[in-house]
Amino acid sequence: MTKASRVVRATRAKLLGSARAAAFTLSALIATTALGQAAELNIYNWGEYINPAVLKKFEEETEIKVNLSTYSSNEEMLAKIQGGATGYDVVFPSVHMHDIMSKLDLLEKTDINAYEGFKNIDPAFLRAKSDPKGEYCLPYAFGTVGIVYNRKVLGKDVVGWKDLIATVKEKGLKFTLLDDMREVLAVGLILNGHKVNSTDPAELQQAADTIIAMKPDVAAFTYDTRPMVQSGDVAAGHFFVGAMVDVFANQKDLGYVIPEEGATMYQEDMCVLKTAPNKDNAMKFMQFYTRPDIAALNVSQQTNGTANVPARQLTPDQIKNSKEINPTPETMQRLQIFEDLGSGVRQLDRVWTKVKTAQ
Repeated sequence: MTKASRVVRATRAKLLGSARAAAFTLSALIATTALGQAAELNIYNWGEYINPAVLKKFEEETEIKVNLSTYSSNEEMLAKIQGGATGYDVVFPSVHMHDIMSKLDLLEKTDINAYEGFKNIDPAFLRAKSDPKGEYCLPYAFGTVGIVYNRKVLGKDVVGWKDLIATVKEKGLKFTLLDDMREVLAVGLILNGHKVNSTDPAELQQAADTIIAMKPDVAAFTYDTRPMVQSGDVAAGHFFVGAMVDVFANQKDLGYVIPEEGATMYQEDMCVLKTAPNKDNAMKFMQFYTRPDIAALNVSQQTNGTANVPARQLTPDQIKNSKEINPTPETMQRLQIFEDLGSGVRQLDRVWTKVKTAQ
């Protein structure tokens, strides 16, 4: 072998060795990247609507890192997803938004109803018309929208909207309403004996007139109800049952009531997006949440209701025994849940503008 041949072979061997090393490094990098991706879960939920202890426990048990992002409304979440956001795995739409997202083909079929832990779920909470068997999403939490009030300011307990309105008028006090079209118009609809999903123009106008008549006694349309009621700046506020956190902390002065005239209830479902980059981890989280101990851990901090029946017995006594958080069957009959109104929502938009602009 000539010297030149030996040099060529040595050079070739060196290049081949470098190529193999580079290939190994690239393979290792790809494997590490894939592992990193497989070890993450991106949750997109309502603000403060999940106990951080639940996420921590999931991370400890699975070694999957959870990244939590939050939104303030169904519409904000949907706009983000439709706008091309592709990094989210799990979302928590309200029932009517669950149906809307199903129509838009945004949700992954998970067959969570075939998982053994699904037996813990009360079938009454399979409310989405698009998912009556729970093949896509898991019922997450529910609650009522009622009145949180300061009895020290009011000088009494109130039992409903008519009682509250009469009391604040008599005493020259103020209350707040949510800055939410459907929730506020629902109050007007209920007070006039109509269904909260009505799109009838006459019924909606009657509801709007009822709310407009309240406006002299309304301090604000706001979500910042809790601190205003706690401080006594207003006598009461239209708010979610999550305000029971404040009631439990100051039962002498604060109360929450599901109005005797009726009220809305909300329910959010846990769904996996079709675009989820970590579907396996999303399924693990969904299965994890069917455990009664996990649902109870979440409820203990959230003071919402749960569709997980055995979990209810694992919650703290003040939650377990609360008729506000766990309404009686009779009270449940007085509750209504929002449905997807399709194009009918335009009728609500029209009267809502009248409500907000009326002097």
